[in-house]
Amino acid sequence: MTSRKRSLARISVVLPVLNEQAILTTLIAQISSTLSASVPYWNIVIVDDGSTDSSGQIMDELARTDSRIHVLHLARNFGHQAAVHAGICHANGDAVVVMDSDGQDAPQTLARMIDHWLDGDDVVYAVRIGRKESLPKRLLFAAFYRILSSVASIQIPKNAGNFGLMDRVIVEQIRLLGENDRYLPGLRSWIGFRQRAIPVERLARHDDEPRVSLKGLVSLAKTALFSFSRVPLHAFYLLAFLFAFVAIYCFVSAAIGATLIASRSQLWVCVIGATSFFGSIQSLGIAILGEYIARIYDQVRNRPIYVVARSVNTCNEQCDQAKIRDESLSRLLEQIDELRHELANESNVHSKERLAERLS
Repeated sequence: MTSRKRSLARISVVLPVLNEQAILTTLIAQISSTLSASVPYWNIVIVDDGSTDSSGQIMDELARTDSRIHVLHLARNFGHQAAVHAGICHANGDAVVVMDSDGQDAPQTLARMIDHWLDGDDVVYAVRIGRKESLPKRLLFAAFYRILSSVASIQIPKNAGNFGLMDRVIVEQIRLLGENDRYLPGLRSWIGFRQRAIPVERLARHDDEPRVSLKGLVSLAKTALFSFSRVPLHAFYLLAFLFAFVAIYCFVSAAIGATLIASRSQLWVCVIGATSFFGSIQSLGIAILGEYIARIYDQVRNRPIYVVARSVNTCNEQCDQAKIRDESLSRLLEQIDELRHELANESNVHSKERLAERLS
């Protein structure tokens, strides 16, 4: 396990925002305070996902007062996962943290995540405990995570959402993935590397108006299920065999009953019932197959996941790459100076040889 130097670390926090004017200023202040106490270099990438309140103006004002705050205004509401991806693509830190902007992800947790990353973990993600949502919503979340972990082709942790830290290596791999339908916790698990889960209490929203509707949550659940599992398709092999036996049993029973009581009405009732039942099963199979085909169609069209209308405190790609190179060179020179200082003060011969090798 390779540890990282705190004095050279740069952290980016990605914050997708949709109509959070009531908490945005306070939240940014809390995140900035936590980051300043943890690392010397940091920035915050705020992604405006089509807000209709004054969130956009608040973001711009925050960016004007602090150059470490970068703002992306998307052309419309592209959805939470698209906004997260936009922020990840524009984050330039050695590690990138993704968190929600509704106050449910505690900014104080950032310090713990950064400490684990400095100790050598590549991914540090929050496992949510003590949810404050209503009972029906908690039951739906519990059912979703249980089903997903049972049918997914990879191990996806239960109760792990977007809130987490990823090393630059992980971020670059996620950027290279060409998927249009994205479920970040699944992609993060699929990539692998050294990952650590930390329990984090899920706080209550700052208001009682969730920005993601039940329909949006269902859509995200379907994306997670169909992106990381083929079980819905494979289940119809089992259903085909099962209902073949059921059909044979029904027809044999109806035929015997009709023969014994000299009535054909029972046979027709069985035939109509079986036909309707199997027709519904076939419709369900076509619907599930259609979900996969629709995702293939979206992927083939290859439309961009998001469109940026304007930005504040961000450079174009070429400028951003040059800035990253300059910062990397500066930190490399600092590291060389530290090694030279250690070499000058080291008395052990073997240690001096190792330091000299690292310096060369």
